Amino acid sequence: MAGAAPHWPAEAGAPDRPAGSCTVDELLARVRGRIERVEPAVAWSRLAAGALLVDTRPSEQRDRDGEVPGAVVIDRNVLEWRLDPAGPDRLPEVTGYDLEVLVLCNEGYSSSLVADTLRTLGLTRAVDVIGGFVAWAAAGLPTTGGRASEAAA
Repeated sequence: MAGAAPHWPAEAGAPDRPAGSCTVDELLARVRGRIERVEPAVAWSRLAAGALLVDTRPSEQRDRDGEVPGAVVIDRNVLEWRLDPAGPDRLPEVTGYDLEVLVLCNEGYSSSLVADTLRTLGLTRAVDVIGGFVAWAAAGLPTTGGRASEAAA
């Protein structure tokens, strides 16, 4: 079968995990026990009060679904370098370790991992937006662009 994705046979069960490893669901549970998570409406009010909202969604999702006004878009693969307060490649908006950073992904999963990583870098006020952009838009909070909204116009 050329081009078919390899898969683990269902009848074989899951492979043995190495000692100390965890599933992604277990990892998310651990991370979410260490971070603050906020509803989209709370994130909107914190953005209005001066927090930095970081949108980590890929361009394809932003083009399709729209963007959040005032959000800073940072590709996930360079995020730590752009937000490290001690790093030479940080964004100008990263003014110190006391910066409140709101992390937004599409549905609120990878943003949990990012918020935890940012806390490890010393940004102790990094939080995750529950439900991500999907929940943000569903709550009727401001968005711009996106092919779905353009098609409705």
